[in-house]
Amino acid sequence: MGNHDHHPYPHPYVGMWVTRDGFIRHELLPNGRYDEARGTRQSAYQGRYTIDGDHIEYVDDTGFTADGDFREGVLYHAGMVLYREERHENKEA
Repeated sequence: MGNHDHHPYPHPYVGMWVTRDGFIRHELLPNGRYDEARGTRQSAYQGRYTIDGDHIEYVDDTGFTADGDFREGVLYHAGMVLYREERHENKEA
């Protein structure tokens, strides 16, 4: 899967992933990019990603590479455990 592939629907893993303490906030964007915040430092790391099955490969904008795996709704990445942050939308009638 290339970074510039256009799909009518975003990949099911797209969205915000956070550590249990909320210190790391890792957003997988639908355009194949990611944006990671650490503590109060917004956009601490940014780059691109590709997903093959349940495996994710990252290349940040400085060229650093990392990877991770999704297992049972949890992202294991670089020694961290991240959980999907569900979006709570205000659904007024």
